[in-house]
Amino acid sequence: MISFRRSILALQLLILCLLHCAECRFPFKDVHASRTGDIPPYKELFFDNLLDHFNYGSFGEETYRQRYLLSNTYWKAGGPIFFYTGNEGPITNFYNNTGFIFDIAPKFNALIIFAEHRFYGQSLPAGPVKSFQSPYLGLLTIEQALADFAVLLSSVKAELNATDSAVISFGGSYGGMLAAYMRQKYPNIIDGALAASSPVLSIADIGDNGTFFRDVTNVFKANEGCEPRVREAFTAMDALSKNGKAGFANLTTTFQLCDPLDPNRGYKQLIGWVRNAFASMAMVNYPYPANFLGPLPAWPVNAACGLITNSTVGAMAGLAQAASLFYTNTQKCYDIWSEFVDCADPTGCGTGNDATAWDYQACTQMTLSGGTYGGDKDMFPYLPWTKDMRKAYCGKHYNIQPRDTELRTEYWGGDLQATSNIIYSNGLLDPWHDGGILKNVSDTIVAVTIKDGAHHLDLRASDPRDPQSVIVARQQEVELIRQFVKKATTVKQR
Repeated sequence: MISFRRSILALQLLILCLLHCAECRFPFKDVHASRTGDIPPYKELFFDNLLDHFNYGSFGEETYRQRYLLSNTYWKAGGPIFFYTGNEGPITNFYNNTGFIFDIAPKFNALIIFAEHRFYGQSLPAGPVKSFQSPYLGLLTIEQALADFAVLLSSVKAELNATDSAVISFGGSYGGMLAAYMRQKYPNIIDGALAASSPVLSIADIGDNGTFFRDVTNVFKANEGCEPRVREAFTAMDALSKNGKAGFANLTTTFQLCDPLDPNRGYKQLIGWVRNAFASMAMVNYPYPANFLGPLPAWPVNAACGLITNSTVGAMAGLAQAASLFYTNTQKCYDIWSEFVDCADPTGCGTGNDATAWDYQACTQMTLSGGTYGGDKDMFPYLPWTKDMRKAYCGKHYNIQPRDTELRTEYWGGDLQATSNIIYSNGLLDPWHDGGILKNVSDTIVAVTIKDGAHHLDLRASDPRDPQSVIVARQQEVELIRQFVKKATTVKQR
């Protein structure tokens, strides 16, 4: 940890916040700086945002502390604001994995703000327990999160006398959806958006919701001999699951499980645990070692396929080694119950409070993947996830029912002609890409596809090992952002 950059602007910010704490609302002791590698330092700040932006009779003027990170390392007066719309996790994780913003901020003299999403990280409306109980959990909606961002951003702009600065929103995955939605819902505040790897169509229940695991299969299929070997391993596992205690003992030993499987418990969980590892490695199939979802080597899909195809003790043992590549831990065994939590999102919810929040969102507004079915659909065992199953799960856990068509109404699905200045980028190695915008809608609603890109690779910092396709994509994105900023600046200065 080091002290924040000693600049006049930083001093002004502190003075303003201390004198006007009713607006900035953060205690001095919580203000600190951080640095990770070449990532610029930031201030961790808190803003008192409304619990409920839309119902005057529910919580009245009650507020909660929303965390955001601010860096003025590259900012010069008149420069734009690069605003990251936080998604399903602590905002510091996204700050440390979104180097593209820091790479290009000096070219624009940009101020950088990363805002945490309500109910994630430290932005909990009623603490770590009550936030996930009624009536607070009902405040976890996309609309409330977008309103949080809009109010926070408007306040910070006023505090810093930057009301004429253009604002570009950035986000990846669910955060990419939010970046685009901010431009659609608040065009008076957001002048342009980069929505990386944002499956705005499939999440709105448009198209085939089986594309995710099909695309995971295709990523592994690109490695010669890998997909047939994976299928062989799952066939062997199925045979053992039908062989009583001896079969389950074999599975327990092969996968080095902490708790033994038995005929009444655990086999479906084991399949989900393995499937989650393969889906995750396909998502973060980056050309260099990375720690975004966990410590993984360069091109983890290639590494996993190497373990499977080169195994001399059978396909199932190779599959177990490949899964353990993702679930790296210091223990001598794997706890499949804590490392993978079954939830309303078949691609995984993670663990802890962040997982509960995402599970709830998967039960309300967002339609996630439809499970796996084997055969000609994907390489995984039959582990379906139907709309009826989702309704039953959400009713049991949260006493609610999903609203599958809501996002189409609220955020337009693919009918985007009425908006402007949004970049939808998608890596063709990313299992989510088929659920996104892959063709230009207009001159300013632009689709950028990245042949060798995994999940929002373009938002990561530039690296000598980057494939040429992502280098070209970033160049295109920078030029489009430059156009968005120039146009907005011209209008605001009239």
